[in-house]
Amino acid sequence: MDRLPDRRLRILYAAGPGDVVGTFRHWKQGYDDPSQVAITYSGQFYEVCDQLGAEAYVISYCDRRDRVADGPFRVENRPAPVSLDAPGPLYRLGQVWAGLRFTATAWRFRPDVMLTMGGAEWFSLGLIPRLLGVKVIVTFHGHLWRVARPPGGIDRFLWKLNGRFFRRYGKAFMYISDSIADQLRTLIGPSDVPVLRSRPSSRAELFRPAPSAPPPPAPPYRVFYAGRIEHNKGVFDLLDVAKRFVAEGRNDVEFDLCGDGSALEELCRRAREAGLSDRFRCHGHVQKRQMAGWYQKAHMIVAPTTSESIEGLNKVVVEAVLAGRPVVTSRVCPALEYVRDAVLEVPPDDTRAYGDAILRLIDEKALYEEKRRGCAASTEQFYDPAQGWGATLRKALRLIGAIPDTNQAPAGIPLEVAASRAC
Repeated sequence: MDRLPDRRLRILYAAGPGDVVGTFRHWKQGYDDPSQVAITYSGQFYEVCDQLGAEAYVISYCDRRDRVADGPFRVENRPAPVSLDAPGPLYRLGQVWAGLRFTATAWRFRPDVMLTMGGAEWFSLGLIPRLLGVKVIVTFHGHLWRVARPPGGIDRFLWKLNGRFFRRYGKAFMYISDSIADQLRTLIGPSDVPVLRSRPSSRAELFRPAPSAPPPPAPPYRVFYAGRIEHNKGVFDLLDVAKRFVAEGRNDVEFDLCGDGSALEELCRRAREAGLSDRFRCHGHVQKRQMAGWYQKAHMIVAPTTSESIEGLNKVVVEAVLAGRPVVTSRVCPALEYVRDAVLEVPPDDTRAYGDAILRLIDEKALYEEKRRGCAASTEQFYDPAQGWGATLRKALRLIGAIPDTNQAPAGIPLEVAASRAC
């Protein structure tokens, strides 16, 4: 086991917006978080710490305030002090304040390693490695800025400060798409610091017998969207596509959308006003078993993320491919680099092109089957724990000297854990 020989390793983890407390409680009982289809990053983190015998303090900025202390784990949902929807200057001040609160936690906890996904302006965390000698690992799960629009004005200045933090204190970086790594390199320049790629991880059991499972009989042809219901996710573009199809007499196409978000009520209202409630259906948030069922009911998945988004990797695209369903998306979606053979690519922000691509997959049977075969060829990478985030974290810890380099292969992420752990 990669355990420090003289004392217990202490890791402070600044996680993302997920419910890390809820995930911990499920993990403690030996189960994946049922609200997520992919294996959560925080669940993988708990598993790595358990295998290393490490002590961990995990903080997310989930809106549901909660905390738990259990043995070597302290886990906290600490909502952001300022809403993401706040005006720019106020939001930035809130991010700095979040960094100072996190610094106070670090001072009390005295970690050996700080793993940070965000939740604060990165430069505001600089006192932690400076005063405590902490080794910093940064894990990027979203783009640093919009792909189509580099930062300007005050944002450009703040990214210069963040870049200085990365260059001075970053001992290892983890990322999930090449376009994120490209943005990082513009900030840190040439460097010998490890920059490690990981892939999202899923359970093969959830998607079997996919990707060989055939689509349901048609018509109607069912187009599926899953994810946040927000303007920058392109969901209103999908509504425009549905309106176009009706106007052109294509009454053989229906849309199902699963997910929650600030624009859900508006989207449902506009679908009703357009008289499309029977063929443009919003189902809200669903659990992962239900989500797997929706994938199987669909003929294709569309990810119309706009160029205004900074998402790092749309896991829904990966899940669609694991379910054996072709995907329509654009280069703005970084998941494309993993599953290109299963995707029909369109120009970003081009509503007409999305509609045309959907109709091509319906009307060109050979193209549809070609993309289905591309799904089957792309699946194994997401079932291989050695390529997952948890294994990459272990590698980063070894490379920065936080744990011994034993040259042993990283352990997998078991579906069930020993019953003794739940006691």
